[in-house]
Amino acid sequence: MRRFFYNAPQHIKRKMVAAHLAEDLMLKYKRRSIQVIRGDTVKIMRGSYKGRVGKVRKVDIKRQKIEIEGVTITKVDGKSVPYPVHASNVMITKLNLTDPWRRRKLEEKLSEEEKKAVEKEAEEQIKEMEEEAMKAEAAEEEEEKEIEEEAAEESEEIETEEEKIEETETKEKEEPAEQPEEAKEVEEVEEKTKEKE
Repeated sequence: MRRFFYNAPQHIKRKMVAAHLAEDLMLKYKRRSIQVIRGDTVKIMRGSYKGRVGKVRKVDIKRQKIEIEGVTITKVDGKSVPYPVHASNVMITKLNLTDPWRRRKLEEKLSEEEKKAVEKEAEEQIKEMEEEAMKAEAAEEEEEKEIEEEAAEESEEIETEEEKIEETETKEKEEPAEQPEEAKEVEEVEEKTKEKE
């Protein structure tokens, strides 16, 4: 059994990455468990992070583990990395219904009214995802604008510094170099000697 578990092909391993549904979802969809996908909200039921709730950000089919937002571990060098949790140690509290294949699978045992409710919930989730994507794009655009403004300010500062350097160089070229005091004294002495002669 263990050899089959580790050597199973990907399409069978994918089915093993499943978790129990919360009681309200179990009654609503008339099933006990379902495969975990990215975007599901889960609650950790076992381990050191027991009780934590978060969205699934990644599903590792090969190791049959999932990464949850906010569940991290600090390495020796100080970096925080995601802490993988086995799918059997979580419970799904909210389903991601944006996937049409998953909706069809859930609607198999449901009545027409329940199917309509599922479709309505899926539409709301899709709208939320679109709004989040729009917000993320707006934030990225603002960051790009800030970077461009900073680059423009830096280039202006460099240009002003170059202009100042050029002005000082031109002034030095135009103005005759002041003779040192010793040279002036020597010239005065020579002029006096010439006058005496």
